[in-house]
Amino acid sequence: MLQNLHVKNLALIDEIEVEFGDGLNILTGETGAGKSIILGSVNLALGGRYSKDILRQGADYGLVELTFFVENEAQVRKLKELDIYPEEGMVLLSRRLMTGRSVSRINGETVQIGLLKEVAQILIDIHGQHEHQSLLYKKNHLGIVDAFGREKVAEAKKKVREAYREYKACEKELRENVSDEAQRAKELSFLKFEVEEIREADLKAGEDEDLEALYRRMLNSKEIAEGVAEAYIYTSEGNDNASESLSRAIHAISGIAKYDDRASGLYDQLVEIDSLLNDFNRELSAYGSECEFSQEEFRETENRLNGINHLKTKYGDTIEKILEYAAKQENRIQILEDYDRYMEELKERSAAWEAKVKKQGELLSSLRKKQAKVLEKAIEEGLRDLNFENVQFQIQFSQTKDYTAEGMDEVEFIISLNPGQPLKPLTNVASGGELSRIMLAIKSVMAKRDEIETLIFDEIDVGISGRTAQKVSEKMAVIGRGHQVICITHLAQIAAMADHHFLIEKATHGGDTKTEIRKLNEQESVTELARILGGAKITDTVRKSAVEMKELAKQSLS
Repeated sequence: MLQNLHVKNLALIDEIEVEFGDGLNILTGETGAGKSIILGSVNLALGGRYSKDILRQGADYGLVELTFFVENEAQVRKLKELDIYPEEGMVLLSRRLMTGRSVSRINGETVQIGLLKEVAQILIDIHGQHEHQSLLYKKNHLGIVDAFGREKVAEAKKKVREAYREYKACEKELRENVSDEAQRAKELSFLKFEVEEIREADLKAGEDEDLEALYRRMLNSKEIAEGVAEAYIYTSEGNDNASESLSRAIHAISGIAKYDDRASGLYDQLVEIDSLLNDFNRELSAYGSECEFSQEEFRETENRLNGINHLKTKYGDTIEKILEYAAKQENRIQILEDYDRYMEELKERSAAWEAKVKKQGELLSSLRKKQAKVLEKAIEEGLRDLNFENVQFQIQFSQTKDYTAEGMDEVEFIISLNPGQPLKPLTNVASGGELSRIMLAIKSVMAKRDEIETLIFDEIDVGISGRTAQKVSEKMAVIGRGHQVICITHLAQIAAMADHHFLIEKATHGGDTKTEIRKLNEQESVTELARILGGAKITDTVRKSAVEMKELAKQSLS
């Protein structure tokens, strides 16, 4: 669950820290107090887009940190698959926002924004103010069905995608290889020329690197030879060279080595140095010999290197890539030389994959329809709980015109809200408030199967009041029994159900306006309920109503 929210330097927020609890966490406050900023901050921490004007005036950066306590085994397993390991059960997501860029971290380690979003999808589900509008788009309905039946349809979906990928690859290969005889003859001639040019070069892996090193030595052979000769004079050939000097030193100290252990040790060191110098002189002499090149050798090396570099400009920037290119073209030559058989086999392979796509798609469709029936019934029951007393809800299937990576199903939610009315698509029936309740019903059903522990609802109460508001509040409380729910609301009925009630308000200190948030105790929560009920003036009657509402909420939860 989301244990802690820390926000700094965002909009009207100077710095706030909130400790959320289990169950239903309610956030209330006057319009304009900054409720949307609080949950907007959560979105930012989870990888949401931002503009520079979100930063508090005069601040160089903004910061949002979310601390999650993770004990659900399925969540822990999914996090580990992303190489994220909870530390003492905790996962800390943070995002530092600066003008034009941001830095995201998980448990203190910098990560890409994509990974942050993947982790967020495991830990939290946010229902924004306008998310219910997504129900108006038929393309989103299939995703809801598949998410509900995830365990039942996942393997079938995987097989459909694999078969579809192979089928489309065959189709692409067929399209790309359709050509007439003249085109094939022209291509075959060109390919044979390329392959012959590469094979005649008789390239060896790593040959270019050896040649380049040799060529550098050849180009600088004069300077190398002069340096070698001069070094040899100092160590072996010249007057008072190092080798002769060492020999004299060895002779001088050999006479005293027998008198003292220390002198004997020094003598041994000199002998070892003399041996090393002799080895060095032999290697130096050999190296000098290797740097002696004839003009013919130089030209051969230069021509070979130029030939390899020419092939690199045409076929690949390394010998390995040139040889890979040749192998690829040889394969293409085989295809063109036996074109009719190749095309026949490709068509057979394409037909086989198409049949597999169809078979796997039909199996997936069958599994989906079974899950859709269960989901259909659960959503309809959830809608009745939300004061849709005579609702009918169905999930309608149709077949796509072409195969897709998701199978052959098109799904649409259809509904009838009143007796005697036919079932119609949501877009033709539901108002904004009704859509909001339908989305809540779907979320409550999904929450029972979902592994996500924390659900956030931003003003789920839009467009509702009276008995409907009471039904929504009861549904929120039910979800809160199995999940952590964080909800912004304007309705007293929903706020009364709170396990933890937070007040968001604006405060002015020394001419500076800030958004603040604090947790309310029982009496303060009643006062806030009274404010929501009574507006500007809180009378004794309004306060009594707030107390009664709180008591009724407790009774409904017991």
